[in-house]
Amino acid sequence: MEPFFADFDLAQLSLYLFWAFFVGLVIYLQRENNREGFPLETESGEISSNQGMPSNPQETKIFKLPHGRGDAVVPDHDRDKRKLALEQNNVANGAPLLPTGDPMLDGVGAAAWADRRDLPELDGHGKPKLQPMKAVKGFEVSAGIDPRGMKVVSADNKVVGTVADLWVDVPEQLVRYLEVELLDKKSCLVPIPLAKINRNSVDVNSLYGKHFPSVPKTKSGKQVTMLEEEKISAFIGGGNLYASYDRLSSPF
Repeated sequence: MEPFFADFDLAQLSLYLFWAFFVGLVIYLQRENNREGFPLETESGEISSNQGMPSNPQETKIFKLPHGRGDAVVPDHDRDKRKLALEQNNVANGAPLLPTGDPMLDGVGAAAWADRRDLPELDGHGKPKLQPMKAVKGFEVSAGIDPRGMKVVSADNKVVGTVADLWVDVPEQLVRYLEVELLDKKSCLVPIPLAKINRNSVDVNSLYGKHFPSVPKTKSGKQVTMLEEEKISAFIGGGNLYASYDRLSSPF
């Protein structure tokens, strides 16, 4: 009686099984990846008829968020329903969308922001990551220039306020924002990468003086939410393009 595997190559079978497993793994991981950011949409906001391969998962998964933040359901099919102040300048597919109002206030184009949760980002211990330095023990400026007390100067060389405090990322031990007390005694946050700290002043070249009263504010003086961070960074960063018409025009 001939052995069952007499003329069969077990090594080749193992190779074929590995290939099949690997292809299945790639398809599974790609479908799991499609739980967020899908379904694809057209420029007009409608669901695209071409969603690609493989198909998007329809069954939901529930993830328990730490620190009592509830559940995250994916896919949640919760689409952004904001009415964007944009219009297409041409009927051709892929034509650009142009702002119809003030893009910095409307949050579109280069000043666009993501609709993140209106809650502060937490560290591993459940405490807000970003806090003013005056509220955190053990933090000080150990290198470079301490900008607190310096005048803040806009792109049109107007003094718009004074640096009142530094907001630090506690677990990362980095300064993320400058807290600026404006001339009207209200405060706003300026992302540290968008500020230039000089010897005697701080320059914010993305905005003109008239824009600072419109910088999005925080609801609390002790913490900033993820949504507020989005709006603040989008407004100030968007000024690099939208603060004046001259910045929109091409030198060529």
